[in-house]
Amino acid sequence: MIKAISLSLLVLSAPAFADLQLANKNACMGCHAVATKILGPSYQEVAKKYAGQKDAEATLAKSIKAGGSGKWGPVPMPAQTALSDADAKTLAAWVLSGAK
Repeated sequence: MIKAISLSLLVLSAPAFADLQLANKNACMGCHAVATKILGPSYQEVAKKYAGQKDAEATLAKSIKAGGSGKWGPVPMPAQTALSDADAKTLAAWVLSGAK
């Protein structure tokens, strides 16, 4: 029984861990953190800003790929042009979940 519970917890947490790995692989965590502002806003701040917006995932994925400035202060976010559309969408969904 304990093995079954442990295995189910591992399976449930695997997608979030995979998205954290994707964020690390693409150097996102150099400027962002889950709960605290570093150079860029925390993922929880981003999730709050986009909460309730109809096309939040698509908008954020586009912003991740295109980069930009002015939304979160004077420091620009560089474009992530090498990131695939699928990975940008995965990261956006993860960020909008509060990076959980």
